[in-house]
Amino acid sequence: MTETSSNHERLQRLGSAILSASRNELYLSMRFLDIALSGLDYRMNLNTVTIGTDGVSILFNPTYLKRVYQEDMVELNRVYLHMILHCMFRHEINREGRDEDFWTVSCDIAVESVLDGIENRAVQMMISTFREETYDWLKEECPVLTAEAIYQALLRHKTDYLELLKLKQEFYRDDHQFWMEDEKKPPEEQEAEREREGQDSSEQQKEQRQKEIEAKWKHIGEKTQTNLETFFAGHGEEAGGLLKAVRIENRQLYDYQTFLRRFVTRQEEIKIDPDSFDYAFYSYGLELYGDIPLIEELEYRENHKIKDFVIVIDTSDSCSDGIIERFLSETRAILNQDALFFQDMNLHIIQSDAEVQVDTVLHSPEEFDQFTKEFTVKGYGGTDFRPAFAYVEKLREKGELKQLKGLLYFTDGFGTYPKRKPPYDTAFVFFREDYFDMDVPSWAMKVILGPEEFEVHTSGGVPTGNPTETAAPTPAVEPWDDDENEFFAT
Repeated sequence: MTETSSNHERLQRLGSAILSASRNELYLSMRFLDIALSGLDYRMNLNTVTIGTDGVSILFNPTYLKRVYQEDMVELNRVYLHMILHCMFRHEINREGRDEDFWTVSCDIAVESVLDGIENRAVQMMISTFREETYDWLKEECPVLTAEAIYQALLRHKTDYLELLKLKQEFYRDDHQFWMEDEKKPPEEQEAEREREGQDSSEQQKEQRQKEIEAKWKHIGEKTQTNLETFFAGHGEEAGGLLKAVRIENRQLYDYQTFLRRFVTRQEEIKIDPDSFDYAFYSYGLELYGDIPLIEELEYRENHKIKDFVIVIDTSDSCSDGIIERFLSETRAILNQDALFFQDMNLHIIQSDAEVQVDTVLHSPEEFDQFTKEFTVKGYGGTDFRPAFAYVEKLREKGELKQLKGLLYFTDGFGTYPKRKPPYDTAFVFFREDYFDMDVPSWAMKVILGPEEFEVHTSGGVPTGNPTETAAPTPAVEPWDDDENEFFAT
């Protein structure tokens, strides 16, 4: 064994022993984190002058570890738990498509805000005035300090380079360079491996590795949430802030685009289908010319799209105009982008508070574009969901919604729900910046969208056409008596 390898092993053992001591102290102080604290192994890596993680290992510089261990054990404990929370919140995985500098600072602020809320001497430290001021203005911008919400707040705030640098200096704990690499190997070794195995193989390995890391920490996060909920009563505020953060990060993320596809129906649509042809002409060509088939593309194809659809918008006083407009813009962008509507679409957008205010009927994507640009809220009363359902049932009885597959109800959730299930799928869509869960009837679907799942897309369509807007007939908007509506029987 060479002297160099012997020294390397000695430093590896030293660093591992220091990190194990920190892990043990954290475990004794916060037993509910036992699974998470054991989620990373330890590896020396001289590419960093401090410490960092890639979701698999803690990668440390032994000089840094020795200094921090001797000078401030609380600092070492905070760094250790800081990296664990990065992994549980999947900050490394969720960075794609975001500005790297803003994202890494946002992640550090989110994690440090959780640590500052833990009243435990193993990680407790004095909070600077600048840090408190930062938390104060961020909480005015976003009710919950998640990395995604902080990232958007920093962008809205138009944070300049000097401000960003000051935030980095205040909240910096670990080296994020390992988030950018698919392996912990030196650059020259990564390049050699890419040349040897091919770029495609390297990308596939990176994608597979990310999926494995995400699945691992998702499982650890769920187990940690269970532990926190078990220990919560005994630990009070010590676990409260951490539990709230873990619950938010463990929430189910919704692909709103995929969700809208639940409401498609199957129908033949007249248009050229390049993937199919008339076999009679094909065979005739072979008989006539020997080796030259005649191919005529069919002028229809079977599509899965939305034919009849209803979107109800809660226009009560508790729903802000801006949030409603964001919902409509997002929905329009997705439907236009994926061409989810048939050419002869029949979309009813109903505004309703305690009663149905107006029903706008749209028959093309262009009309939807124009509607979103000219949209004005009508209502601002109380909240009762039943009139909208009664109104839709009247439309079904008249034959205006023959192929109705589903209804989306965008609301804040504070209203009176029908007691029985309608004869079509119903989803209540909530936009909640605080991520709090909402209760809906057992027969309804529920989608809670946070800021990062609800970003408005842009659409290049030029508005043409005229949407049809009709005032809702008064008899149809009275709250129905559940006992008199047999179609709601389950």
